[in-house]
Amino acid sequence: MGFSEETGHKKKRISLVTLGCEKNTVDSEIIMGSLKAHGAELENDPERADVIVLNTCGFIDNAKQESINSILEALELKRSGVVKQVFVAGCLSERYRAELQKEMPDVDGFFGTQDFENILKVVTPRTAENPSGYAGNGNPNATQALRLELLGERILSTPKHFAYVKISEGCDNPCSFCAIPIMRGGHRSRSIEELEFEAMMLAGQGVKEIVLIAQDSTYYGLDMYGERSLAKLLTRLAKVNGLEWIRLMYAYPAKFPTDILEVMAGEEKIAKYLDIPVQHASTSVLRSMRRGITRNATEDLIGLIREKVPGIALRTTLITGYPTEGAAEFQELEEFVDTMRFDRLGVFTYSLEDGTTAEPLGDTVPQKEKLRRQARLMELQRDIALDKNTDKIGSTVKVLIERREEGSYYGRTEHDAPEVDNEVIVETEAHLALGEFAQVRITEALEYDLIGEIA
Repeated sequence: MGFSEETGHKKKRISLVTLGCEKNTVDSEIIMGSLKAHGAELENDPERADVIVLNTCGFIDNAKQESINSILEALELKRSGVVKQVFVAGCLSERYRAELQKEMPDVDGFFGTQDFENILKVVTPRTAENPSGYAGNGNPNATQALRLELLGERILSTPKHFAYVKISEGCDNPCSFCAIPIMRGGHRSRSIEELEFEAMMLAGQGVKEIVLIAQDSTYYGLDMYGERSLAKLLTRLAKVNGLEWIRLMYAYPAKFPTDILEVMAGEEKIAKYLDIPVQHASTSVLRSMRRGITRNATEDLIGLIREKVPGIALRTTLITGYPTEGAAEFQELEEFVDTMRFDRLGVFTYSLEDGTTAEPLGDTVPQKEKLRRQARLMELQRDIALDKNTDKIGSTVKVLIERREEGSYYGRTEHDAPEVDNEVIVETEAHLALGEFAQVRITEALEYDLIGEIA
């Protein structure tokens, strides 16, 4: 156990467990930086910690159950005397705090999605035992001030060559199935200057790729600058020395700011990649989902993106089993997937969420049928993915090398986001540095991966 250099007192060992999406990952990295700056010793292994803080997810049923199971496991460690305290933070706590407090009275404290300041006050209090602990700064906007103050002290939990950058928080879109606004609040952009500074700090630490995330990245700037400003942000970030890839995720298709396409086509650092979750293709389902777009408009937008940014890889996500999705609507979705031929595609089954506008519709599609439809779409996508990968045989691509396993190296192209997309398996006897780029000639194609050799 570490000691405070100034006082000689034992530091409190804190383990922060992150569940859910990349937005939670960024929040946890900021919290860890804050905790370390205020006298805590971070511990990766929860069983070796004094305190466990769980940053939970409350998005869909599976994620909620994973969070609940993790809380129960942490409480068992507390009951057995392995750890002293357990705190629960994040989306699940924001949404179900009263229920959790009633069902889990042994939890030492619950914090929502915007309680960074209070986490520090409680977890690292200023006491005789911990005189360097956090005591607040008297600022009514202390949470935001804390974020600004500690941007340089964010502790990355990702490999050192890439990092997520959250460009905004919350969401103003009215999607009927989504509980994000309930948990995260309305859309709030971060300034271009703040994001540029963060990107410079990350590049200075050796980060080569930043992945821009938000609930809706295309809404960026509307609340702060009175107009959608994603193109301006991308242009500024492309000037940051040291960055080689800037990747854009979660672009809402309705009211898509087409001015970003010129920037994506013209700026070499911006990956020719876009995550654009369309959710469905049937206009009637999209209307019930309150997505603000039709099938024809969606197809026109995809065509425009591919025209303006040649060679771009498009990722999307779909939902099967929405309450108004009958056999005809699902057939439309099948035809859409077959016609649009996305480079990357994921499919979720519909999860009825408390408090959403779709809740009164019920959960009318049996789970077995949801899963059948999900499997059917993924079967279509496997064939599409294999065709697209086969077309790459013989080409040479730039690959970011990420790890080595069983004698082979694994990396990604600019067409692949970390943790969710394809990998390139590089078979070579040569030594390749992790976190560096290599030119790789593709020799074989699998459904979701490529195999190659050093060019």
